[in-house]
Amino acid sequence: MPLGTLDRTPPPFFKQGPSALSKLMVFSAVALFLMVADTRFRITAPLRSALATALYPVQWLVLQPIEAVGQAGGYFSSLHQAQQNEALAQQKLASQAERSLQLEQLELENRRLRELLVMRERITTPTTGAQVLYDAADPYSRKVVIDRGQTHGVVAGSPVIDDSGVLGQVTRVYPLVSEVTLLIDRDQAIPVLNARTGVRSVVYGQPGVDGDGLELRYTLSNADIAEGDLLTTSGVDGVYPAGLPVAKIARVERRAESSFTRINCAPIARVQGALHVLVLTPVGQGLPPSPLPDAAAKPRRPASDTANARSAP
Repeated sequence: MPLGTLDRTPPPFFKQGPSALSKLMVFSAVALFLMVADTRFRITAPLRSALATALYPVQWLVLQPIEAVGQAGGYFSSLHQAQQNEALAQQKLASQAERSLQLEQLELENRRLRELLVMRERITTPTTGAQVLYDAADPYSRKVVIDRGQTHGVVAGSPVIDDSGVLGQVTRVYPLVSEVTLLIDRDQAIPVLNARTGVRSVVYGQPGVDGDGLELRYTLSNADIAEGDLLTTSGVDGVYPAGLPVAKIARVERRAESSFTRINCAPIARVQGALHVLVLTPVGQGLPPSPLPDAAAKPRRPASDTANARSAP
């Protein structure tokens, strides 16, 4: 090949083409055309739908880790919130249970107080309201201590009743408190009257292992008495007013080898759970004193003095 036919001009270092300004103008015109065409004729809507459909699996795969992290965080946060809500609900439930118990106790106390007021209206003797503080320390006796004493006008021997019936009798009086011996104590005795038959008798305290009660002693085996008979105070002792409920006949045992019947009674008053009571004035204090006889107040003059007084001028 002859050397004269070779191109001796050096090649350009960069490939030549349209300038950058020309490319900018062309692409700007194309973009403007596409925007106007899409706005007017919606020519890119099918293309956009196809691209969105083709890219949806890729988007779903990319979003799965993010959604998994978000669900895990939401699970732990919801679990913590649920635990807090459960603890708060348990606290509220405990508070409501305590309030419910207090409400039931207040309703029971109000009902007993209303019944005690009804009992007070039926009694004509003066009364003093009191509250049971605690049981006596002696385990072999049935006694309670009330918050009324000598400064409140309580005297020894005063009857004590609750909203149901006779509870006992005041046996010791202190300046601020008093000791009440319950009617179920073995040293306690109360004259009673059978409301059905009108027969008077005496009931005695009968504490026992199976339960404290009363016993109606010295009743003949042929006496007219039956289970369920109501025993009330007879009022012949000068201490208890007549007509106060004392007990009901619980069991009647007629024995052939004995002339007397064994009768067990159940007290009507709440001897184990009394809280509010009434202290009555003994009936004997309200009675007027017995008058003195005239013979003892004015001694008779001797007969000789009377004759001398008549013979005197």
